[in-house]
Amino acid sequence: MKHILGWLLIFAFYSGPAQEIAPITKEEVMAKVKESNNTLKMAQQDVLVAKGDFNQTNAILLPNISVSHTGIATTNPLMAFGSKLNQEILTAADFNPSLLNDPSQIEDYATRIEVQQPLLNLDGVFQRKAARARLNATELQSERMQDYLVLEVEKAYMQLQLAYKTVEVLEKAKEAALENKRIAGNSFKQGYLQKSDVLAVEVRLTEIDNQLRYAKSNILNASNHLSVLMNVEANQTLKPTDSLAVVYYSVPETDLSENRKDILALNSATEAYRQMHKADQMAFLPSLNAFGTYELHDDEVFQGGANGYLFGAELKWNLFEGSKRFGKSQKSKAEYDKSKLQLKQYKSESQLELNRAKRSLDDARNKLKLTKLALQQSEESLRIRTNRFKQGLEKTTDLLMSETQFSQKQLEYYATIFQHNYASAYVLFLTKE
Repeated sequence: MKHILGWLLIFAFYSGPAQEIAPITKEEVMAKVKESNNTLKMAQQDVLVAKGDFNQTNAILLPNISVSHTGIATTNPLMAFGSKLNQEILTAADFNPSLLNDPSQIEDYATRIEVQQPLLNLDGVFQRKAARARLNATELQSERMQDYLVLEVEKAYMQLQLAYKTVEVLEKAKEAALENKRIAGNSFKQGYLQKSDVLAVEVRLTEIDNQLRYAKSNILNASNHLSVLMNVEANQTLKPTDSLAVVYYSVPETDLSENRKDILALNSATEAYRQMHKADQMAFLPSLNAFGTYELHDDEVFQGGANGYLFGAELKWNLFEGSKRFGKSQKSKAEYDKSKLQLKQYKSESQLELNRAKRSLDDARNKLKLTKLALQQSEESLRIRTNRFKQGLEKTTDLLMSETQFSQKQLEYYATIFQHNYASAYVLFLTKE
C-alpha cells in the first residue's frame, strides 16, 4: 500500500496542474482582438502620431503669441537713457551731458506681449496638404490592419478547429487499434495468428499514440496563438464551440480594386510626396508675415506705469541659401518619383497575389471533392476488411494498411477543408474594399 501511495504522489508531482479548457466562439475571439490586440493598438497610435504632425501645420494659419517679463539694472548710458524713455520719466535735466555719459543705476521691468501672424507662406500651405495626405494614408493603413487581423483570426481559429479534429480522428483510430489488438490477441491464443501479426498491431497502436501526442501539442500551440492575438494570458487551453466544416464564402469574381484600403493608402502617401515637392518649389517664393508688440515698463516689478505698441509686416525673400533649397527640391522630386514606382509595383504584385489566391481556391475546391471521394472509398474498404478480419479471412497487414489509409484520408480531408476555407477567406481579404 505504501508503494502505491508513493507512486501516486510522484505522478501528481510531475504531472502538475491540468490546464483549464475554455470554450470560445469565433465571434468572441474577433471581439476580443478588436478590443485588445496590441498590433491594432499600435496602428491606432500611428494615426494619432500622424494627426499630431498635421495639427502642427496649424502654425501657418494661427498666430504665434508670447508673453515675457524681464527685469534689468544698468548704468550703460544708452540702456539707461532708453529705459527712462520707455518708462516715460525722462526730464530736461536728464539731457545734462555728465548724466548722459555717466548715469546712475536705473532699474527697468518690462512686460512684453508679442504677436506674429503668417499671412502668405506658400511652402507652408503645401506642407499642410502633405501632412493631411500622410494622415489619410495612416488612417487607411490602420483600417487595412484591422481587415488583416480579421483574416488572421479566421486562420488561427480554423487551425484550432483542425487540431481538435485531428485529435478526434486519432482517438477513434486508437479505439479501432485497441479493438484490433484485442481480436489479434484472441486469435493468437487460438493459434490463428502468428506473433509477428500481434506485434504489427502493437506497432500501429504505438504510432497512433505518437501522432496523438503531437496533435495535442498542436492544440496548445493554436490556443497560445489565439491568446496572443486577443492579448490575454496564455494559460488556458481554448476549445472552439463549433467543429471544422466546409464554409462557402461569397467570394467576388472581380479583379484587383483600386479602392482597396492599402492601395488607397499608398495613393495618399504618393500624394504626400507630391505636395512636399511642391512645398520645396514654393520655398523659392517670398513670404509675408505680420508682427506686433505691446510693452509695459516700470521701475517696479509687475507694474505698468508706461506702455507702447509696435506693429508692421515683413515681406521676406531669401534669394540664395548655398544651393540648399535646390538640393532639397531635387531630393523631394526623387522621393515623389520613387513613390509612384512603388505604387505601380505594389499594384502589380497585388494583382499577381490575387490571381494566385484564386487559383489556389479553385485547386482547393477540386481537391475537396477528390479527398471526400477517397475518404468514402477508404472507409468502405476498411469496413469490409475489418469484417473479414473478425472472421479470420483477412491478413493482419492488409487490415493495418487499410486502417492506416483511412486515418490518413480523414486527416487529409480535414486538412483540405482548412485549405479551402482559408483560401476563400484570403481571396475575400484581397478583394475587400
